[in-house]
Amino acid sequence: MVRLTSEQHLRDALRRIDGKGYGAYKDLRGGYDFSRCVVFVDHVQGDPFAAPSLLRVRVAQKAAQFPRELFSNRPRRIALEDYLTRAFGAACRRRPRADRGSGKSGDIFTASCSQEVLERSSARVNSEYVELRFFLGLPAFGRRIAGRQAEEMFFRELPEIVSCSLVYSNLPAPEVLRHVETVEDATALRESLAERKLVAFVAEGSVLPRESGVSDLPLRGEVVTFETPGSLRVELEGPNCGRIAGMGVPEGVTLIVGGGYHGKSTLLNAISRGVYDHIPDDGREYVVARGDAVKIRAEDGRFIEKVDISPFIGNLPFGEDTRAFSTPNASGSTSQAANIMEALEAGAEALLLDEDTSATNFMIRDERMQALVAKEKEPITPLIDTIRALYDQRGVSSVLVMGGSGDYFDVADTVIMLDHYRPLDVTEQAKSVAQEHPTSRRVEFEGRFDDLRSRMPLARGVEARRGRRVKIKARGEDAISFGREQIDLSAVEQIVEQSQVRACGWIIHRAAERLFDGKRTLPEVLDLIEEELDEKGLEAMLPNLAGDFARPRRYELAAALNRLRTLEVVQGQRA
Repeated sequence: MVRLTSEQHLRDALRRIDGKGYGAYKDLRGGYDFSRCVVFVDHVQGDPFAAPSLLRVRVAQKAAQFPRELFSNRPRRIALEDYLTRAFGAACRRRPRADRGSGKSGDIFTASCSQEVLERSSARVNSEYVELRFFLGLPAFGRRIAGRQAEEMFFRELPEIVSCSLVYSNLPAPEVLRHVETVEDATALRESLAERKLVAFVAEGSVLPRESGVSDLPLRGEVVTFETPGSLRVELEGPNCGRIAGMGVPEGVTLIVGGGYHGKSTLLNAISRGVYDHIPDDGREYVVARGDAVKIRAEDGRFIEKVDISPFIGNLPFGEDTRAFSTPNASGSTSQAANIMEALEAGAEALLLDEDTSATNFMIRDERMQALVAKEKEPITPLIDTIRALYDQRGVSSVLVMGGSGDYFDVADTVIMLDHYRPLDVTEQAKSVAQEHPTSRRVEFEGRFDDLRSRMPLARGVEARRGRRVKIKARGEDAISFGREQIDLSAVEQIVEQSQVRACGWIIHRAAERLFDGKRTLPEVLDLIEEELDEKGLEAMLPNLAGDFARPRRYELAAALNRLRTLEVVQGQRA
């Protein structure tokens, strides 16, 4: 419990240390009672060039006055906290930027948010208070404290930011409500998919194209909005939006076909992002996918530790056992096989694949290659021969973008063709083509998916310390510095924010300390992590009260762990 002192105490302290060495800022740690809010200084940076200081501001609900209905359930609370994070960040960016001195002096900011609405550490809303966590660069000239500038930030700028972002009466109430209701509706639509035996749903009128390859903002101007093929039209219902029509992607094997640049990958990417909720006006607010859908791709050079890839790869030269396959440098096909098996281990029940990011020899072996290279000399059983077994044996559906091989028509349940971004249900035509032009390739499937081996991670292979200190740092959305190792996440496409990457590193570290005993299987560990996060929130597994963490899904968490090159596991009996 932090002991509170008065705002005058803070003002006096800033005046007392003005002009002193930067280390005197350490005296500010604690809580200060401003009449309309409480400010907590949780961590003070070591110098003006270091990462800014960690602060919190808490506004009692007597002053904030957010209606209870805005956070009456978990989706609404997460949405409101996300909205307040964005509002606080926008208010920080609107303030005039004065010269505050050296390094990061004068910075005020909070977590940066994507188009997705995530469970964040940046804000907390309950019936007692609203709290926002942020960063502040304590000002200095050289390494001498600029106390007057700090006083200006604490007593003029910060109260203005708080007033216009954390007090309900100063926010646009219809906009806040829309943000909350949009998230609640999307969550409800997603939760109804399994009951309707759907993998995904794309609402009529959605805007799927993005602004550019480096921007996730919706494309503006003359955009082809999504039109639903009549045969795939379904209606789902949200608590606020009511009944909403769109295209349902059924369970089983679904192909997305069509010419180049007609929107195949755009549709698949929208579905892959549909595991998350989106902000209003994103265009994909009501594009939802099952929460257990995982995007799979090839990943040359990745590390693999004792993964059972035998359903896809066997009969290796020199008799190497593919039921416990390890390599520091996987090929494209081997990595794709491992990525699928690891996703299944983590609990995935829907796989999303694009042929453009897949290994060709993993996807198919045509009849001419079969004639030239006998099966007994080819270790790889291609996905075309295993994809039905995935669904029949384990209930795992697949959605594939396929533009180069009509042989997949033989195994597909549904075929959707994109024509100038407009989807058409061409399932019957595809089946007719398959009958009129039969393939002579032979089915090569020999493995099974119902007797796979479990893996138990060991703590000794997960070391985040460098010397005595834990060193974990997100490197954008693509990598984690973890102790002395770098975890490459560039091929894990459903990570959408650096804040998730940062959380992955710390959750793995905490789990290794408490849960990696060589007895619990990886799915059991993931279950325990999720239970703790659900019950106690992100803080349960984080190093501090910083606001720049967002909750990852269990699948991205497992993906990060599996790419740690020092990982060691014990393989158990077949599950």
